[in-house]
Amino acid sequence: MPSKTSGLAIASLVCGILGLFCGVTAVAGLVLGIISMNSIKKSGGQLGGWGIALSGTIVSAIFIVLIPLLILPAMLLPALAKAKERAQTINCVNNLKQLGLAVRIYSGDNKDQFPPAATWCDAIRNAAGSERIFKCPAGDPNQKCHYAFNAKLDGMATSKVGPTTVMIFETSGGWNVSGGPELMLDHPRHGRMFVVALADGSVQQISQARLKALRWDP
Repeated sequence: MPSKTSGLAIASLVCGILGLFCGVTAVAGLVLGIISMNSIKKSGGQLGGWGIALSGTIVSAIFIVLIPLLILPAMLLPALAKAKERAQTINCVNNLKQLGLAVRIYSGDNKDQFPPAATWCDAIRNAAGSERIFKCPAGDPNQKCHYAFNAKLDGMATSKVGPTTVMIFETSGGWNVSGGPELMLDHPRHGRMFVVALADGSVQQISQARLKALRWDP
């Protein structure tokens, strides 16, 4: 019978178990486990605890492999979420640019007048080319359109509207929705920014603090 159980073997198992919470202790457990097994083997039966040392080595090795696999996704998720949000913002900006262009095409074909607010989606649909640009990737997928038209531009001549006047803006959803600032989203879909298309066809990302400075009257 061995005279005593190797302390290194016990330490290896303890460090291996603690490796669940700290990867460094798992590394220590693996090293101690290997050392203790060598010591037990060379002791000529004076030391015991081979099974404990082996368990400590195995547990430590498992946690050394698992900890990075658990930590890496946790580190990547925020970056992936930010990248997704950025991609959705770019998509939304491009949607509004294309919708603004469709309005200009409509106006060019209709005596340089803006489309009727009550049917603006229907009016520019052919010029838009695809109904996909009416939908924001961050919006409710059950809605056909996530943008609204400034009702004050209803049928107006483009030459009589200031270039910085709001033309199309983000809203909760609905086809042919038109109105004013009361239809703006309560909370931005893209981080802290709202996306707005102006009468000159430009598209801007507006912070909540700047919303009150938007021009709605032609």
